[in-house]
Amino acid sequence: MVWARATKTSPPVHSGIIRRNNDVKRGRGRPNLTWEEAVKRDLRDWNIVREASKANKTASVSTPNGPNPPPVQADNNPQDDDDDVEVETVESNLQLALVLADEDGHTHTEEQRGHPSPIIEDESIDEEVEFEADLAALEHDPGKRIPISRYDPNDHDRVRCRYIELGPCQPKNHDFKFRDIGGYRRRFCPAWFKEFKWLEYSVDKDAAFCFVCYLFKDKTKCPSIDTFVEEGFRNWNLKSRLTRHIGAITSAHTEAEEKFNMFTTPKASIRESIASNTTLYKTLYKRHLTWSLECLRFLLRQGLAFRGHDESEESLNKGNFLELLNWLAGNFEEVNMVVLKNAPQNCKMTSPDIQHELINCCGQETTKLVTEDLDGDYFAILADESSDVYPNEQLAICLRYVDKKGRAVVRFLVLAHVEDTTSLTLKSAIEKMLIKYNLSLSMVRGQGYDGASNMKGNANGLKKLIMDESPYAYYVHCFAHQLQLTLVAIAKESGDCTWFFQQLTYLLNVLGLSCKKIRMLRIAQAEELIDALDLQELETGAAVQGSSAELTEKKRKHGLVYGNRK
Repeated sequence: MVWARATKTSPPVHSGIIRRNNDVKRGRGRPNLTWEEAVKRDLRDWNIVREASKANKTASVSTPNGPNPPPVQADNNPQDDDDDVEVETVESNLQLALVLADEDGHTHTEEQRGHPSPIIEDESIDEEVEFEADLAALEHDPGKRIPISRYDPNDHDRVRCRYIELGPCQPKNHDFKFRDIGGYRRRFCPAWFKEFKWLEYSVDKDAAFCFVCYLFKDKTKCPSIDTFVEEGFRNWNLKSRLTRHIGAITSAHTEAEEKFNMFTTPKASIRESIASNTTLYKTLYKRHLTWSLECLRFLLRQGLAFRGHDESEESLNKGNFLELLNWLAGNFEEVNMVVLKNAPQNCKMTSPDIQHELINCCGQETTKLVTEDLDGDYFAILADESSDVYPNEQLAICLRYVDKKGRAVVRFLVLAHVEDTTSLTLKSAIEKMLIKYNLSLSMVRGQGYDGASNMKGNANGLKKLIMDESPYAYYVHCFAHQLQLTLVAIAKESGDCTWFFQQLTYLLNVLGLSCKKIRMLRIAQAEELIDALDLQELETGAAVQGSSAELTEKKRKHGLVYGNRK
């Protein structure tokens, strides 16, 4: 096969053409060639390929050792004809491209189309070596440097890397020139290099420049001329200009400095960050989370507040959560190794947001245990609404059911915020709660509320709305509320009860507003107790000993000790 032999005996010319065209697209190689010139050059190369194919074909059908070579029939080598057709087809396509280019307004002479030119070899390797030599010879003086924008965009990062290797131009031992500024001889102060790490000095221009702005300043956002990048700063009497050049957090210099830091110290990818979480790190994280949860569970069980008024490091009381965690760390080394100061700075788990998330997790797990204990059995709803200090209306919901051991238990379920306390709103809140925890309203076998009309109303109360959907959810009035109503009604009918509570109110108003009067009352009560003990009207015991601090003080004055007085 002619084409196969040609490709085996000599390097394929088309590969070099593709590489050169790709170099042109990337801005390397020969950037001055237009598209039309590149197509012309490719056409010349294909002409040479065709001539080489024909020459190889003639050589393949001849016998150099025999005087009478056998004739070659055209039908015996159909593949050779196909190869010629393939070469001619490619050439025709390239010529068609030239014709299309001519229709766009380009003209070519026959002489330009007909004369082939030698094959242009791939020069990418030579150009790479030449570019490396140019990088090695970059000008370090900021006054002589070429702006970054004038380099090829594909070479910007390589140029930046080379300048970063060189570092800012800071000739500290240079004999800086004096200039007359405002009647005073002034010059560049080399101590500024230590204060401003980005500062550069050009010996050629006797001016100061900014290293990071030269490398990374965004010209599209800051099209104005920057003295520290182009012309250079020479007002040695105005050091404040250096600070003003830095500007605020959104300034061009700050943005350039951030790009410089990201370029010099790139952050690891997400995959690398995840891979760095070793088994030891995961173990320490689990232990840290465990101790934080233990503190949370203790405070939740005791119903204590978590946060303090001042949680700073200098505070004497940082709140129950931090103080409890700090106490555990101070008494147990295994806790101290993984919490607070020894925990990662970005994973201390002490912020208010983290505390709230952990509290919600504990609440969800507790509710999950309640629903698992209920196990789809019948239950009763206990609900009551009230307003908090904001004030917002809240609905507290509890479940009463028989557990697996046959005991009647009541478990708090949720405290939900409601817009108002109408029966429809309360019913909607209860339904949402049941759906959220996979409970069915048809399994309700009891309701317990107070006696308000919106709760027990027979026409449109909450009791009636739930019984419409669950007829066996019988309503039971709150017994504590019934007892309260009964006591109030009896007290109003009894004159002695009315007089007693009136006198009690008067005493509280007279004595309760004065600390001195309360103190006098306690001392008088202690004296009566001592007299009763002297007459053996009262028995001594632990309850009497701890009943009053004033009693102990009074007994000490009389030299009395419990257990020795008979």
